[in-house]
Amino acid sequence: MEIYTDLSQIQKPFPRACVTIGNFDGVHIGHQILFAEVMGRAFRSKGTSVVVTFDPHPLKVLRPEGIKLISTLEQKKELIAQAGIDVLLIIPFDRQFATTTAQDFVDRILVDTIGVSELVVGYDYAFGKGRQGNIDFLREQGRLKGFPVTVVEAHYENGMLVSSTKIRELVAEGRMQDVRQLLGRCYQIRGTVQRGKQRGGPVVGFPTANLQLNEEDLCPKRGVYVTQVVYDGKMYGGVSNIGYNPTFGDSTLVAETHIFDFSKDIYGKSIKLNLLQHLRGEKKFSGPSELAAQIRQDIESAHQVLEEVRRERILSCEDG
Repeated sequence: MEIYTDLSQIQKPFPRACVTIGNFDGVHIGHQILFAEVMGRAFRSKGTSVVVTFDPHPLKVLRPEGIKLISTLEQKKELIAQAGIDVLLIIPFDRQFATTTAQDFVDRILVDTIGVSELVVGYDYAFGKGRQGNIDFLREQGRLKGFPVTVVEAHYENGMLVSSTKIRELVAEGRMQDVRQLLGRCYQIRGTVQRGKQRGGPVVGFPTANLQLNEEDLCPKRGVYVTQVVYDGKMYGGVSNIGYNPTFGDSTLVAETHIFDFSKDIYGKSIKLNLLQHLRGEKKFSGPSELAAQIRQDIESAHQVLEEVRRERILSCEDG
């Protein structure tokens, strides 16, 4: 996948560009359906599939307190590349760009720079100053300028509308099985392992890899989760406590993960946590002994969940 991070980097329009535009936070199943439509149309016309997005998310600029993102820009790039898109254009978004009218966006960016030959958008998409670039506007522009506009309708999974807004709600509620249905994968936390209070192994008996979390970011419901830990291209089972560790009176929000069958020194290394299931809420225990007893129960429960996930994967492969 070719990635452009500024309009000036595009030297000439792309051949028969089939384009979609959006923020694509989370790159959920609904977004993946959009991408599949774009790629199918590009394939049939022997053209180029193009995704246009923005960084930072427009609401981070226009309403900084108003949105917590599901995915980082790094994750978004990875997921769009995995979808099979040819070109990703990431337009820098600031208050000056926010003044761009819908007409100017179509003329200057879609037509002149990208060379749109087909446009695919979601059912609720709108862009440009005052969100003037709605579906009716785009269809009229397509009629005038010669590019058909395809609108992909809303998608539901088990009665739930697949949307970034819904996914944020589910993450905050700790409903990771539902999140997985809407994302098409597990919700993931990434970070660099930091040195904590060194209590996990010596005091409690269960060493942990600690990731410091930012309270301004989207954080799952506090408590203990069954996790898959991805490190150095391998996946391990684990249990993670997301919270403040009230037993020891800590005040920093962290994800503390005990990784099963793992003994490597990974301080300063990057890991990824796939959150599979919320086991219980965060609780203050009387001391290390009571906490250790609960962790042993959590580990037993986690092994059961991980085995169920493994069986599901095997069955899905057999069905395929």
